[in-house]
Order: sequence, then structure tokens, then C-alpha cells
Amino acid sequence: MSEWQLTETFRSTSGEIRWGSLGQPGQDPVVLLHGTPFSSYVWRAVARALARRHQVFVWDMPGYGESQMSADQDVSLATQGRVFTELLAHWKLDEPLVVAHDFGGAVSLRAHLLHGARYRALALVDPVALAPWGSPFFRLVGEHSDVFDQLPPALHRALVREYVGSASSPGLHPAVLDRLTRPWLGDDGQPAFYRQIAQADQRYIDEVQERYGEIGFPTLVCWGEDDTWIPLAKGHELAARIPGARLEPIAGAGHLVQEDAPAELTAVLMAFLQEQTG
Repeated sequence: MSEWQLTETFRSTSGEIRWGSLGQPGQDPVVLLHGTPFSSYVWRAVARALARRHQVFVWDMPGYGESQMSADQDVSLATQGRVFTELLAHWKLDEPLVVAHDFGGAVSLRAHLLHGARYRALALVDPVALAPWGSPFFRLVGEHSDVFDQLPPALHRALVREYVGSASSPGLHPAVLDRLTRPWLGDDGQPAFYRQIAQADQRYIDEVQERYGEIGFPTLVCWGEDDTWIPLAKGHELAARIPGARLEPIAGAGHLVQEDAPAELTAVLMAFLQEQTG
């Protein structure tokens, strides 16, 4: 597996963020947001393909991937939406194209509806956007995060690998699974894993869910047909709430569409982005 490394640093109000860009400066900008418990690494194939026509910005949210992880760090949706707005200002992007997966979908929606971030268009990929939020496992860990944080490292590693692996329908390549779980291991990673789940409060979705009808830019909703984390029915419901939104189911893909069907997802995104840029 080719290495993925973010070379730039931005000091946000919630710690240092690692970010990078692909493609030529001056091309139409596209910003990619990852979900939880993932990182920008899941976008590597799509980002490289989009970089042929766009300047693509990728980043790891505070508490994720290569970005800062620290005790008592606020990594909630409330903070991530604000930090994303800070980052857009740092990049001097007034109205970029935005593609957001899972938790990143909620971040992009909150940044727009609550913090005034503007987008030319938005593509949401299996987003966390509607109540109820979280699988039974996710809620169990959230309610007992202090207990799970005390697991021996070997048991924690097995739990994280099983959880991350369940996001894929056909199953992840072992090297990909290793790369996705690596940030959550060790003295910093293990508590960070449970911290981000403990702070996953559904009220942050409740604050914006009834405002999706205010979205006035082109919106695409992509969904893995075999998503067991968030069923396709939620995709239909979300698309119906956003004026003019279109739903694109992706066959053979689970929640991690970027890993399960990268070519199909890239083709759908390229067509959508091309519609916005001419």
C-alpha cells in the first residue's frame, strides 16, 4: 500500500491539525472530510483521481489520524464544525466544493448551518446526519468509555480491528485495516479512540436536522447499498429533506464506500463536480 502522509500543520482552537493538498493550485478546490473512526487515509484513491482536475484539500480532524491527540481534548461535533470553518479561512476558500463522509458529513452540515461556511456544492457519502445516531455497539462504548479505556492493549487492538473492519461489506485488505487502526493504538491512540465515542452526543445532530431544508446549493447523497452501520433508508430520508438533492446508491459497498467501491464512487463524484464547474 502506498504511503499517505499529510505534510502541513494548522494550529486550530482544538489542537494541531495535519493537512495536505493534491493537484495544481488555482484549479477548482475540493475539500474532503473523513468520518469516524477513520482519517483522511480513506480518501487517498479518490483524492488522487480528483486531483487531475481539482486542487484537493485533505485533513485529519483534531483527535484523529496524524492530528493532535491529547487528554481532555474536545473532539465533539460542535468543535469539529467550528474548526472546519477555521481551516477554510486558513486556506482562503470562500465557496469550495465539499465531499464529506460519515461524521464528516455532520461536520460539513454544522459548519454551513451554524457557522456560515459556504460551499459551491456538497456531496455527502453515508453521512451521520439523522437521528437516531450510532449502532448498539457505538452507544454501549459511549456509555462505558471509561471501562473500555482500561482494556489491555491486545484486547483493545482486537476490538478496534473488528469494529473498523465491519464498516466494509466485502472486507478490508489487511494492510488497509492495519493503517486505519494504527492511530488508535498506543498510549495516545487508545484513550483517543474512546474519547471520540464518549463525546458523540446526538444533540449535535438534533441542532441542525430540522434545518436541512435551508440548504440552497447542489447536494448529492451517495450511499453504500450494503451499509450495515447506517442503512440505505437513511439516505432516502436525507435526500428528501434537502431541496433538490439526488441520491446515488453504490452497489456492493458498505459504509466505507471509498474502500469497497472506489472506482464507482469516484465516477459519481467526478460527474457531480463537473456539473458544478462546467
